[in-house]
Amino acid sequence: MTIILGIDPGSRITGYGVIRQQAGKVEYLGSGCIRTSGEQLSDKLKQIYDGISEIILQFKPDLFAIEQVFMAKNPDSALKLGQARGSAIVAAVNAGLPVAEYAARQVKQSVVGTGAADKEQVQHMVKQLLKLPACPQADAADALAVALCHSHTQQTLIRMAGKVHGTARGRLR
Repeated sequence: MTIILGIDPGSRITGYGVIRQQAGKVEYLGSGCIRTSGEQLSDKLKQIYDGISEIILQFKPDLFAIEQVFMAKNPDSALKLGQARGSAIVAAVNAGLPVAEYAARQVKQSVVGTGAADKEQVQHMVKQLLKLPACPQADAADALAVALCHSHTQQTLIRMAGKVHGTARGRLR
């Protein structure tokens, strides 16, 4: 059993999603948003760090996955996003978690089947894959998608390693 914490970073809203991966199946554990307040970026970064640290204490994840920075049209926004990511990553590293990073297109490809998916498509597929009663909020859905992407990647690597090391479906041949 592995618990994965996925993060969709943002300087104003940071989404988080937590899933449990066990025997090739995934289960929803929780999701939400860390909403920062105040004018100073340093205060917002501390709120992100504290929020992620609290989520780590609550859910005790084994793995941490976060969306990479994309090149925004506004360089200032990209810099703030990078700093928000850094704050979240430091919280994970301080908790001893391994960190995986995924491009937004890779996350969308993994969850929806196309790297050009829009937010509504991601929300819908997250709802379907995790058997949720309703679509999660957009930032939380993106974070859950990051966690699902990491889960899919892990499962693929395990299957590939099994083929290389002479196992089939987790059993020795």
